Amino acid sequence: MSRATIILTGDASRQKAAAWVRQAPSGTRVEFKAPRRTIDQNSLLWCHLTDIAQQVAWHGQKLSAEDWKDMFTASLRKMRMVPGLDGDSFVPLGMRTSDMSKQEFSDLLELIAAFGARHAVTFHDEKTEAA
Repeated sequence: MSRATIILTGDASRQKAAAWVRQAPSGTRVEFKAPRRTIDQNSLLWCHLTDIAQQVAWHGQKLSAEDWKDMFTASLRKMRMVPGLDGDSFVPLGMRTSDMSKQEFSDLLELIAAFGARHAVTFHDEKTEAA
């Protein structure tokens, strides 16, 4: 086995993980991560980003929801910038949200909510939209 993932959901999965650890050859890496973001968190994120994109101009520019995701993620993670390969651009590092834990994603949503409050954004969520 070169790579495997187990999500600990109960005794059976814990026993399986323990068995894999006992059988793993020396030098095998074992990594523990907090639970990933939830589907509800992700849905709320995109609802809020869309609201901000529709309601806020940033330094005279309207940004897409994806642009705002990059902005908030960079702010939360204290992103680093490096010069691009062409020498005429900059590349942000550490922007991924797909591997965020539930807690980190919650922090991201709180950051977005605080920004929205400062900029008088009216937020809608899926439940509101469906009603």
